Amino acid sequence: MKNMNTKVLMTLSAVILGIIGFTLSFIPEEFIGYLKVESNSITILLFQLLGSLYLGFGILNWMAKGSIIGGIYNKPIVIGNLMHFGVGAITFFKIGVGNEMILFPTVIYTILSLAFLFVFMKSPIKEAK
Repeated sequence: MKNMNTKVLMTLSAVILGIIGFTLSFIPEEFIGYLKVESNSITILLFQLLGSLYLGFGILNWMAKGSIIGGIYNKPIVIGNLMHFGVGAITFFKIGVGNEMILFPTVIYTILSLAFLFVFMKSPIKEAK
């Protein structure tokens, strides 16, 4: 995958993770209410911690967007993203079958997991030659 395509992928994933992270970190009570989960200090704390993970992963992707990515280059970043989006897609699919509310995140996570799988399997150097 060419560097420009990985830049778009890394930017897109960074923005998505950042939006989720911002939402969970700064308005957790509203998000918890939307999910119809019992809101207490522990659930708020857990959602804020989850939000910090998303923000951290999003900023990692944002900062790596200009780097050569694929094959052996930045492999930990690619594997981390592949693991997050791949396991997330499987989880959304398992839980979301028949649930229209989870359809959109399932599609997004599936597309991103396939894109990171493609980046993992391709060498950016071979295409440059």
